[in-house]
Amino acid sequence: MEEVSSLGGTPLVVCENNKVLGVIYLKDTVKPGMVERFERLRAIGIKTIMCTGDNPLTAATIAKEAGVDGFVAECKPEDKIALIKKEQAEGKIVAMTGDGVNDAPSIKRADIGVGMGITGTDVTKNVADMVLADDNFATIINAVEEGRRIYDNIRKVIQFLLSANIAEVLSVFVATLIGFTIFQPVQLLWINLITDSLPALALGMEEAEGDVMKRKPRKASDGVFAGGMGVDIAFQGVIITILVLASFFAGMHFHNGAIELSMLTDGIADPEGVTMAFITLSMVEIFHSFNMRSRRASIFSMKTQNKWLWGAAALAVVLTVVPVEVDFLAEVFGFMTLDPIALFTALGLAFLIIPLMEIYKAVMRRVEKNQD
Repeated sequence: MEEVSSLGGTPLVVCENNKVLGVIYLKDTVKPGMVERFERLRAIGIKTIMCTGDNPLTAATIAKEAGVDGFVAECKPEDKIALIKKEQAEGKIVAMTGDGVNDAPSIKRADIGVGMGITGTDVTKNVADMVLADDNFATIINAVEEGRRIYDNIRKVIQFLLSANIAEVLSVFVATLIGFTIFQPVQLLWINLITDSLPALALGMEEAEGDVMKRKPRKASDGVFAGGMGVDIAFQGVIITILVLASFFAGMHFHNGAIELSMLTDGIADPEGVTMAFITLSMVEIFHSFNMRSRRASIFSMKTQNKWLWGAAALAVVLTVVPVEVDFLAEVFGFMTLDPIALFTALGLAFLIIPLMEIYKAVMRRVEKNQD
C-alpha cells in the first residue's frame, strides 16, 4: 500500500469480510506538453501555482511531475482568495483560471480572471475578464506573447510619432528664433497626414520580435516611457531636426550660391531650401519607420519583413512626390522643381537616419548589457 500511495494517486481498497480483495488505483495525469509550457512560463518570469482540492500527496506528485512552481492542496475558495491577496500584496500581477462555481470569487478577485469556455460554468464565465474558447492552457501562453507584441508595437508607434513631431516643432522653433521660414502650415499638415500616419499604422502590424518571450515581466509601475524610451525620443527628434535644417541650408546654398545673414532674417521663405527640407523631413520619417521595427535590434538582423510597412512607405513616397512634381500643387504648397544634385542631397540626408540609428542602437545595447 505504501508503494502504491507513493505514486501520488488515490488508492481505493476493496474489502469483503475484513479481507482485502484488491486495490483500485486512481491517478490524475499531466496532459502532454504541459511540462514544456510551464518551463516556458518560468523562463519569462511567470510563476505557476497549482491550487487543487486533492490530498497533499496527490497534489505534490502531480506538481512535481508537471514542474509547477508551487501548489496548495485541499484548497478551499477562501484559500485561493487569500493566496491571491498575498501575491498582490507583494506587487505581483495575478491571473487565476478556473471552471467551477467555487472558482468564481477568486477569479473575480484576481487581476486577470480566466474562465473556461467549454467546461466552465456560466457564473465563472460571467465574472472572468477573459474566457478561453478552447480550454487550452497553451492559449494563455499565446495570449501573453500576443499581449507583449501589442504593447511593444504601441511603444514603437508612440516613439516614432513623438520623435517625428519633436523634429517638426524644433525645426520651426529654430527657424522662428533666427527669423526665417522653413515650413508653411499646409506643408506640415501634409507631412502629418501622410508620412506620419501611414507608417505609424503599419508599425502597429509588426510581428513579435524574437526575444519577446525571453524578457522578464515589466513592473506594473512602469510607464509607457520606461526603459529609456524618453531619451530615445529626444535623441531621435534632435537628430532629425539637424538633418532637416542641414537640408534647408543646403537648398539655400544651391539656390543662391551662398548663404548670407540677410537671407535668413528677411522673413522670405527660400523655395529651394523649403522644398529640400520638406523632402528630407518626409523621407527621413519613412526611413525612420523601418528603424522603429525594433527599439534595440538592428534592422538588418530582423528575419521577418513587415509587408504593411513596405506598402505604407511606398504610398507615402508617392504622396510626397506629388505636391513637389505636380505644377499646380507645387504652386499651392510653395515648392520648386529640384535639380538632380539637390534632390539626391535631400534624399541622402534623409537616409542618414538609418546608419545613425544603427550606431545609437549598438551603443544602447552595450550600455544596457552592462547595467544588467
